[in-house]
This record gives sequence, structure tokens and C-alpha cells, in this order.
Amino acid sequence: MTLTLAEIWRFPIKSHGREPLSFTDLSIDKALPWDRAWAVAHDATQADGSEWVPCGQFSRGAKAPGLSAISAKLDEATQTVTLSHPYRDDLTFNPDTEGDKLIAWAGDFIPENRAQSSRVIRGQGFGFTDCPFQSITLGNMSSHRAVEQRVGHPLSIHRWRCNLWVDGMAPWEEFDWVGHQVQIGDAILEVVERTERCLATHNNPDTGRRDDNILGALDSWGHRDFTVQTKVVHPGRIQQGDKVQRL
Repeated sequence: MTLTLAEIWRFPIKSHGREPLSFTDLSIDKALPWDRAWAVAHDATQADGSEWVPCGQFSRGAKAPGLSAISAKLDEATQTVTLSHPYRDDLTFNPDTEGDKLIAWAGDFIPENRAQSSRVIRGQGFGFTDCPFQSITLGNMSSHRAVEQRVGHPLSIHRWRCNLWVDGMAPWEEFDWVGHQVQIGDAILEVVERTERCLATHNNPDTGRRDDNILGALDSWGHRDFTVQTKVVHPGRIQQGDKVQRL
């Protein structure tokens, strides 16, 4: 069966909104353009964007389920972001100069017993990916369907906050790609490792509330992994519908 790139997603502000793309250009050793370009540091960290730090330094869905229902639209020309949430009016702002607007808009999604959102920071030449290297997450639609079958009803793919979705593979085939390269459109990516999952997967991206025990479903396969982390080794354009080939 022909493998195809079904969907492309980026997350301009880490854990604060998702945005679909029809195409994008990948660069060697770089994250998806504008993916996790900003992040919301909480009041228990000194993170300032000068270097990569782990996700625990930021406000994120694993601790604040309400953040999971945010969608985003980035205007690259003005570098402004518009955020939408089912329980909020839309917010348009410049993350570099108006981060306080985001804190006011989304801050009360953070539970009182958690570190509170403090400031919006921008990575200086990198994205705040979940890996120390500049990673692009690749997911398998068939694996997602397997999880849906295990929990007994449809699930949003946005629980996984994945960049690239591939259709046409066998369930869990992506794990066999670790250590190999894959070509998508003009670009070539190296599959580096599997992605271990956390409580953020329990968040319903439509409501911002926790519901299904996704980690329990993954446990039934003997792991808590979903999607794989890749890095770009050959630059090029990718777009929806592109052929995907393991090399």
C-alpha cells in the first residue's frame, strides 16, 4: 500500500494551540518551521529562551487539561498569533511583546496547586520540542485507530500533539522505523526514537477536560509509546498527499 502524508500540524506556542498546514519547508537539524517557537514559562523556572530546557519548565497540558482545547493561527508576516478556545473569546497578540495578554487569557486554566504561568519566552534559534534535539514528531494513523478500537470509540488525533501524520502503514509499524530514514516529498528524516507518553493524552482536545485512560490503553500493548521523533537530514518541501517511503 502507498504511504501518504495525511496531515501536517504545528504548535506555535508550546501547549497553547495547534494549527494545520498544507505544506512547509524543512531544514536540516531544525524543528518544523515555527513549531514551539514560543513557550510559557512558569514561576518555578528561570528559563529564558537562551537554551533548550525540558517540558517540565513550562505550563503544559499534562498539568493543565484546559490548555488542550486551544487552537492557533500564526501570521508569519506580523508574527502575531490568534488563539481560540471553546470557553474564551479569541485572542490576537504578539508573543514577543504582549505575553502578558496570553497569561491573562489562559492563566486560570492552570490549577491553583501547580506552578503558575509567568512569562512567554522565545527560543533563540530553536523550538521548544520535547527532545533535546530539534525533533519533528511522526505519527501513524493506523496506530491511532488501534487505540480508538481499544478504548471503544473515536478519539481526536490532537491528543498526541503530533506534527506529521502518515496513513497506509500497519499499526505500530512506525516503531520498526527507528534507526532508519524516511523520505517525505523532497525531505529526508531520520527516525531517532519512540515517544513516551504522559497524562496529557487523557485530555479531550474538544473540551479541555480529562476523560479516557489513554495510558491504560497503551499499557495493554506493553508500553506507553506513541509516535516517533525524527530529525531532518536532507532539506526540502513537504505537503499533504506526498508519498512517504522508508529508505
